Amino acid sequence: MRFTFLGTGTSGGVPSIGCGCSVCRSNDPHDKRLRCSALIDEGDTRLLIDCGPDFRQQILPFDFKPIDAVLLTHIHYDHVAGIDDIRPFCVFGPVHIYADQSTADALRRTMPYCFGEHLYPGVPLLDLQAIAPHQTITVGALGITPFTVMHGKLPILGFRIGKLAYITDMKSIEPQEMAFLEGTDTLVVNALRKQGLHHSHQLVDDAVAFAQQVGARETYLIHFSHGIGLHRETEAELPEGVHLAYDGLTLDL
Repeated sequence: MRFTFLGTGTSGGVPSIGCGCSVCRSNDPHDKRLRCSALIDEGDTRLLIDCGPDFRQQILPFDFKPIDAVLLTHIHYDHVAGIDDIRPFCVFGPVHIYADQSTADALRRTMPYCFGEHLYPGVPLLDLQAIAPHQTITVGALGITPFTVMHGKLPILGFRIGKLAYITDMKSIEPQEMAFLEGTDTLVVNALRKQGLHHSHQLVDDAVAFAQQVGARETYLIHFSHGIGLHRETEAELPEGVHLAYDGLTLDL
């Protein structure tokens, strides 16, 4: 299974508009971060996790082939604003989108032109399906089990796919959900920045402690603001087995 980080930035991306800090002025491509999204390829099966406002830019370098499923973690703009740009892929047939019930309902309200009875020519053809935590779905050869994490007070989805666990925008997780992380070999999890407090996101120390609790062989941190620091410096500070992901990083799992 090939896993590609399409974007590793937080809602505003990095560089941050109007900021002159060393991270935002950096010429290192590792410090340029689009909004969070990931692509999974397994044989002929392709999955997209989240579809934010940078999706068009993110997908252009890849072969044009069907996207078999889009997995949505939650309804926030930086995770769903690129869904209209899926329309070219509808030449292969309707694109299947999986989300929890609240996200599916909100998406129907925010993109009503895609879900009415009488669609006008050219709209994306979307097959939106509500999924429930802990109920495994199968897409191609891949089994996908959603589980719940807390984005502040908002329950959102993480995804377990084989020995990979993908989590974004988490602040906390209930003890009963940890069972779905047992046996994780590769963990992807959010870490907004190094310092301060945040009501709905983990910081780096939180993410490292969580990674140690899960016990994955390798952990890749995502969803960074410019407060993460320069990539080369922060990467060097992390414990063994924990890494800063970056846009374009590919893992063969």
